[in-house]
Amino acid sequence: MAAQDVTRVARLRQWHRTHQLAFDAAVAVVAFVAILCGAVAGPHGPHGAHFPRFGARELTATTVVLAALACGALVLRRRLPRTVLAVTGALTVVELAARSDDPRAPVAGAAVLALFTVASRTDRPTTWRIGALTCVGLTAAAMLLGHRAWYAQENLAIFAWTGMAAAAGDAVRSRRAYVDAIRERAERAERTREEEARRRVAEERLRIARELHDVVAHHIALVNVQAGVASHVMDNRPDQAKQALAHVREASRSALEELRATVGLLRQSDDPTAPTEPAPGLGVLDQLVDGFVRAGLPVALDLPPGPQPALPASVDLTAYRVVQEALTNVRKHAGDGARATVRILRTEDALTVTVQDDGRGPAPRAADGPGEGAVPASGGGHGLIGMRERVQALRGTVVTGPRAAGGFQVRVTLPLAGARTGGTT
Repeated sequence: MAAQDVTRVARLRQWHRTHQLAFDAAVAVVAFVAILCGAVAGPHGPHGAHFPRFGARELTATTVVLAALACGALVLRRRLPRTVLAVTGALTVVELAARSDDPRAPVAGAAVLALFTVASRTDRPTTWRIGALTCVGLTAAAMLLGHRAWYAQENLAIFAWTGMAAAAGDAVRSRRAYVDAIRERAERAERTREEEARRRVAEERLRIARELHDVVAHHIALVNVQAGVASHVMDNRPDQAKQALAHVREASRSALEELRATVGLLRQSDDPTAPTEPAPGLGVLDQLVDGFVRAGLPVALDLPPGPQPALPASVDLTAYRVVQEALTNVRKHAGDGARATVRILRTEDALTVTVQDDGRGPAPRAADGPGEGAVPASGGGHGLIGMRERVQALRGTVVTGPRAAGGFQVRVTLPLAGARTGGTT
């Protein structure tokens, strides 16, 4: 039953919004009937003071005409609220002057409705100015044009009704503004949630793309190199070809394992088949370097001596991916005979990862300024773009470019303050 009532009220409000002129016309008719009833009703009836006595007063043509004009103006009260208030107020004064023998002014009811409309559709200062002017003006007119005492009940009634109309209209306006503000905040919050959701989806897509690129590009590059070696020496040196194929099998197995771990991040936390091995970090850097060495790229590893405290997990993973991407680019672009050096330097505030090579490369490589990733001319550059995104997400810096002595260098600085711990060196 309550749901039906809510639906009925919603339909009524919808009809009111789409048929405002018809609603105002209906209000005007009701007001006209009420004014005529008030014009012929006496203050006391046969059943006591609380019941008016109809027919005790004579209904004059002047009252009917003035009531018809005032109520007709009420049809336009939404479009011309101040004009309608002025017209109904003037007609009320005319009635007061025309009925000097009987100061009762039922036409003032139309002015009360017009004042309510003005108060509900303007700001508060305007409401109080117009309301005070209407109250004082109509009350003064009733006191000056009537033959009864200034404190007569009819005079005070005009003051009370006009004052209540202004207060009620202001309350309705405040309520409407409050509801509109709540609705606007709800809509803005909904838009904000949708934008935030889209932003998070975009960030997650970029993160997954970086992870997949780092995993696939590295291992596929090694597979490609070893497969080329196996194809080249298959006829003359079958033992070396078998060794290369074994490296292909190992690299592909490592790629599948890392892909499985990456895809596991997309699974729900309660999925029992989701992999639980930790993300790679500098703790397994020697395994990464060993893979490149077996692929024919000599790599010198320069690490801080002695045991090191745990790195923040995000910094640990980013540093590993930086070395992985940089060495992959060296293997792909530096040319045959190139050598690489990986240097890790840790201070109290930052971790610096430097990867250098001495290769000339099959084609020149473009370099960006500080903070930008250099993109090899022969490659798409997605790896270095992803590297830059990873580092900038941690508020770090990337400097890439050719070395003065030949070769290429990638230098990444990652701040340690504020990052989450959890990785190991």
